[in-house]
Amino acid sequence: MPTNAIPRVGIGVDVHPLTTSRQLYLAGLLWPGEAGLDGHSDGDVASHAVCTALLSAAGLGDLGGNFGTSRPEWAGASGVSLLRETLRLVSEAGFVIGNVAVQVIGNRPRVAPRRAEAEKVLSEALSGASVSVSATTYDGLGLTGRGEGIAAIATALLMPAGS
Repeated sequence: MPTNAIPRVGIGVDVHPLTTSRQLYLAGLLWPGEAGLDGHSDGDVASHAVCTALLSAAGLGDLGGNFGTSRPEWAGASGVSLLRETLRLVSEAGFVIGNVAVQVIGNRPRVAPRRAEAEKVLSEALSGASVSVSATTYDGLGLTGRGEGIAAIATALLMPAGS
């Protein structure tokens, strides 16, 4: 049976250290007044985790293999741009997005007040796919708990196109 003939699930994880030399982009949104995330692109860990989950489910590798430092055209790219390109790749592979869930892990910013806005932006980048955003802290443990960085974990369900 072809690999795109059945629903497929992918998981994505991304983490970046905080830096005061950049603005924070997270879940497709600018967060004024917050320290940014260091990285090759904009450092948006939520968008990056979603991309990796989608690429994984489609059997297309991961974020680094598709948009990493060996691809200078993606330097400084927004997470939303990466999501749009990932959608194109996944669609070309014969899939449509069933749904995506992403959880942000960090002390700041507080995601809850902007959850609906983040879900809308991420969904629009994925042509209206269902996206849910949640957040948690690690209660002082690890780099996210110490406030040194932010992480995200995403799960994506892909369905065969035309099913």
